[in-house]
Amino acid sequence: MLELAIGIIVGCCALGAGIAMVAGIGPGIGEGNAVAKACEAIGRQPESKGAVTSTMLMGCAVAETTGLYALVIAILLIFVAPNLLVDVLMGAIAA
Repeated sequence: MLELAIGIIVGCCALGAGIAMVAGIGPGIGEGNAVAKACEAIGRQPESKGAVTSTMLMGCAVAETTGLYALVIAILLIFVAPNLLVDVLMGAIAA
């Protein structure tokens, strides 16, 4: 019975980590669109290359934070959460 509960905890943490990493799709699509539009803008007005490039890089950096947050959550779910939840389960059984 205890092994089943621990297996469910570990499985749910792994499932949650996988779902969290789906958030990495958004920044990839958003940054791709930003770079495409920046290339179009530079192609139309080459003299604005510096302003367009710096604005694009700032926007890409902000968009990338979403993917990094998802990565941190996934790492926490894989390495930290199972141990904490198993400790809570063991404490509940001992009490």
